Amino acid sequence: MKQILQSLQNGQSDIADVPALGVVAGKLLIVSRRSLVSAGTERMLVNFGRGGWIAKARQQPDKVLQVLDKVRTDGLMTTVEAVQSKLDEPLALGYCNVGVVDAVGVGVEGFSVGDRIASSGPHAEMVSVPRNLCARIPEAVSDEEAAFTVIGAIGLQGIRLANPTLGETFVVTGLGLVGLVTVQLLRAAGCRVLGIDPDPAKAEMARAFGAETVALDKGEDPVSVAAAFSRGRGVDGVLITASTKSNEPVSQAARMCRKRGRIVLVGVVGLELSRADFFEKELTFQVSCSYGPGRYDEAYEQKGQDYPAGFVRWTEQRNFEAVLDMMASGALDVKPLITHRFPFEQAPKAYDLLASGSEPYLGILLEYPPGDVNRARTVHLGNAVDARTAEPQPVRLGVIGAGNYAGRVLIPAFARTGAALDTIANSGGINGVHYGRKHGFQKATTAIDELMVDANINAVVIATRHDSHARFVSDALRAGKHVFCEKPLALTLDELQSVEQAYQEAGAADTAPLLMVGFNRRFSPLTQKMKTLLAAVGEPKSFVITVNAGAIPAEHWTQDVAVGGGRIIGEACHFIDLMRFLAGTSIVGWGVQSVARGERDPVGDDKATIHLTFADGSFGSIHYLASGHRSFPKERIEAFCAGRVLQLDNFRRLRAYGWPGFKGMRLWRQDKGQRACAAAFVDAIGRGEAAPIVFNELLEVSRVTIEAGVQARGG
Repeated sequence: MKQILQSLQNGQSDIADVPALGVVAGKLLIVSRRSLVSAGTERMLVNFGRGGWIAKARQQPDKVLQVLDKVRTDGLMTTVEAVQSKLDEPLALGYCNVGVVDAVGVGVEGFSVGDRIASSGPHAEMVSVPRNLCARIPEAVSDEEAAFTVIGAIGLQGIRLANPTLGETFVVTGLGLVGLVTVQLLRAAGCRVLGIDPDPAKAEMARAFGAETVALDKGEDPVSVAAAFSRGRGVDGVLITASTKSNEPVSQAARMCRKRGRIVLVGVVGLELSRADFFEKELTFQVSCSYGPGRYDEAYEQKGQDYPAGFVRWTEQRNFEAVLDMMASGALDVKPLITHRFPFEQAPKAYDLLASGSEPYLGILLEYPPGDVNRARTVHLGNAVDARTAEPQPVRLGVIGAGNYAGRVLIPAFARTGAALDTIANSGGINGVHYGRKHGFQKATTAIDELMVDANINAVVIATRHDSHARFVSDALRAGKHVFCEKPLALTLDELQSVEQAYQEAGAADTAPLLMVGFNRRFSPLTQKMKTLLAAVGEPKSFVITVNAGAIPAEHWTQDVAVGGGRIIGEACHFIDLMRFLAGTSIVGWGVQSVARGERDPVGDDKATIHLTFADGSFGSIHYLASGHRSFPKERIEAFCAGRVLQLDNFRRLRAYGWPGFKGMRLWRQDKGQRACAAAFVDAIGRGEAAPIVFNELLEVSRVTIEAGVQARGG
């Protein structure tokens, strides 16, 4: 199928061939008919991409500070690579889609194949959208009209926050798509409306919808006009739907309002507020969150957990339905907002229009051709077939997962090993195509099961979300494939047992596959040096590992016990393995102390100390802390023994204290061992050698990690 993607590097918008999507539990699979280009959000993204480095930095000063902090902790080259990789990722454009249901995922109720649907899906021939971000289109509403549903919901949510009542006076500042829809919805609510926009044509359209307007082109003062419009009382409220860096819209709104008036920001403007403007009138100011309650709530949007209507009357989905009902009744007329129509295959011209502003525009519709969509789940990427791909190779890789870490770190590491890169699979298809083309894969697919049974592939790299690791590892082992699994190996002891069983079953075959977990830190050159030095000392060692992990919101998927396992299982496993490697002997005891969960700290277990004891009398503590400052080193490893100390900071510098003949090492760039880890796995397969980390050690570290994670959560 085809989809519109944009590069943040240069702002170029292209139509890409990507694998067709499969039906997913909790989602609708929709064949597109129309989609609306957002003249605000998408124009901003295009302009951002087409700007240079300085322009990008000016638009995101908060990101600049993050970059500078990363330079201090991780080094310049590592930071530059991370920024370039982030900008290199393709961005799926669009969020106003209309189409027909092609398939209904498990757990979705109230929708049927053939239903016409308005959704927040992107510009693509097929979209997969969670059920709470879809609404059935009434028969009286055309596809073109329904494409304005999401834009309408944005305006409607701002109105709901302003809480207008019959007969009140409202100002709408900014008469773009959202602003003109807002004007109509306020009029339908029985309000008198004053519209403000520097474009006379947009002002004229607002007047056609029943608003009065300010003639800015003739020098009229908005505040004076608003005073007359409100009969000298001041307007009851202002909805700001403009997009500008200026602070004037908010200041102007405050001066227009009566005492205790309401101001709601729907667009994007400067926010340097004057206290005096708000203090004297006791004004309320609120920023509207997109489509309504449920926005950015993963439980609502992705997991389909609706809010009870008795407690949350208007959610995102119910706002979609309300907008469609207004269209069906004729109270909301979006047909006059349509200024351009482009066939989907000419979509780049639409974005050139956005960027150039060569002619006036408002509603830009993309029209999808009727007929069958290319439903191929696998696409050939057109990469040249090199020698390692054409000839039989001891390692022919398939990669499952193409997220940020996989694309930025893992896939480049495996591309350097000389293994033949065959197929890359992910559920969305976009990143698979991007990273597949970039690194020389032959195919990209959304059909993960087909990769598992592909006889050409003898080794699988698993880089998906944590809750799928154990299942994919077991499936790949039973398929007779060597497996590299990005940590963790499993989230529960039951999952770990299933992996062990699959490994034992595979080991009974003539050729037992290798299993490797991506515990890369033990492969760092500085860690290897520490290991060599410590191995020469016969007495027990004491270790202190301090991880300044940084805070991750409680609602992030890694904090979800069922999906990410929490940060002990999901991340601290690295350091349990690292200490196990440096000690060189088995773990015989462990304990955990973590911050108690409560109102002040809903997570708790990402601020924990893990104590380990080893068979030779060595012991150590891992302080995994998400409560530190980002300027402090992110990872510090210290080893004490025989009157000597080794200290490793951020895998860039190793210091030695009291070590005869060795004072330390320093690398030009951070090296956490990812490349060496990937190479060790590929080399072991190619040479027919044992796995770089023995299976029992993987089980030991995984079991201790899971038990520690459960205890840290109070389980």
